[in-house]
Amino acid sequence: MTKTPRAPTQEYFQVKRHGDVAVIVPSPEVETLSEATINTAAQMVIAPLKSDPPSHLIVDLEDVRYFGSAFIAFLLRCHLPVKQQGGELVLAGVNDRIRELLRTTALDTIWALYDTRAEAIAALAD
Repeated sequence: MTKTPRAPTQEYFQVKRHGDVAVIVPSPEVETLSEATINTAAQMVIAPLKSDPPSHLIVDLEDVRYFGSAFIAFLLRCHLPVKQQGGELVLAGVNDRIRELLRTTALDTIWALYDTRAEAIAALAD
C-alpha cells in the first residue's frame, strides 16, 4: 500500500486563524528541511495570506529548537506581505538558541519576540 504524500504546508506548517491574526506553526522537521522544500512550503503558506491578508502574523516556534538561513528566508518572505498591509510579524515560543541567532543577525530588531503564542496574541490585540 502506497502512502499518499501530504503537501509541504500540511506536513511541515500549520496555519491557524485567531480572528484577524494568522498563526503559522512549523513542525520540528523544519530544522532539517532542504531549502527547496522550505521554498515550496513558503509559496503554499504565503499564497492564502496574500489572498486573505491577516492584520498580523505570528510564527509559533515552540516546537522548533533551531533553524538555518533557508528558514530565515521563509520568515522574511512571510514578513513582507504582512508589512505591506500595515501589519506586524512576531515570533512566539522563541528559545534561547533562536534568540541568540536572531540577536546575532539583528533580526530581533525587526520582529518582536514572545515566550508564548498567548502573549503574542495579547500584545497584537492591544
